[in-house]
Amino acid sequence: MKSVYEAAGGSDGLLRLAAAWHARVMADEIVGHAFSHGFHPQHTERLAAYWAEALGGPTTYSDTHGDETSVVRMHSGNGPHEEMDHRAIACFDDALQDVGLTSEPLRTVLHDYFAWATTTTMSRYHESADDVPEGLTIPRWSWDGPQR
Repeated sequence: MKSVYEAAGGSDGLLRLAAAWHARVMADEIVGHAFSHGFHPQHTERLAAYWAEALGGPTTYSDTHGDETSVVRMHSGNGPHEEMDHRAIACFDDALQDVGLTSEPLRTVLHDYFAWATTTTMSRYHESADDVPEGLTIPRWSWDGPQR
């Protein structure tokens, strides 16, 4: 059986998805606010590499950009933002449609992964990025959900 990474089109497929998601969030007045301070020039490529690693692909993100601790710290210390999270998930669902990742069960698995990551790991430390522990590894997700 293919990994979720392979079923999503590998690195190229996830790069298309990351670009579509980024375009949608930048156009959203609520989610776009998260990027108002600026973002890395290779944000889309880095996001695609992160998703690839989480979904069973190569460890490019961890090997070259950082670990889960660094990613979670980027998303921490901003207080609760449930509306933003829900809108980011809606943008992701629309981006899946934009790039044609609509066949089941792939669409549902990708949605479930993104919704889980957005509402758990990326929003766990509302008070301060300093609360994020060292040494976190990128959580892995498969057809059956989070892997232990």
